[in-house]
Amino acid sequence: MERAGKLLAKIKLPPGTVSPEAVAKAAWPAAVGARIAARTQAAALIGGTLVVEVEDLVWQRQLFTLKGQILKRLEEVAGAGAPKDVEFRVRAQRRPVQAAPSIRTADEADGIADPQLRVLYRQQRRKRTA
Repeated sequence: MERAGKLLAKIKLPPGTVSPEAVAKAAWPAAVGARIAARTQAAALIGGTLVVEVEDLVWQRQLFTLKGQILKRLEEVAGAGAPKDVEFRVRAQRRPVQAAPSIRTADEADGIADPQLRVLYRQQRRKRTA
């Protein structure tokens, strides 16, 4: 990937062929390695700053301490189109998928006011259907 990044930097492509954001996003996994890339995502390039989403505050702090090394590595991989800064943001936590509320069908036993009679009625009904 390093060679490809350096090669792309040397090739004179027409303007607009490859956006700087696409180059920065593609360079991110090669610059930081597979383990860090699996826990982060290059989200956007805003004014020369690569915004990277991280899992939590611990990852944000750890990567912030490595910021200088990461920028140097991004420059090696992406060449002249490398981002000038990196900002680490904690990824918004998504709510887990919730089960749909169960739809309870009307039960004729619910119309029986006496709780003991209601239980007896349901037991007898089960015996008949079994």
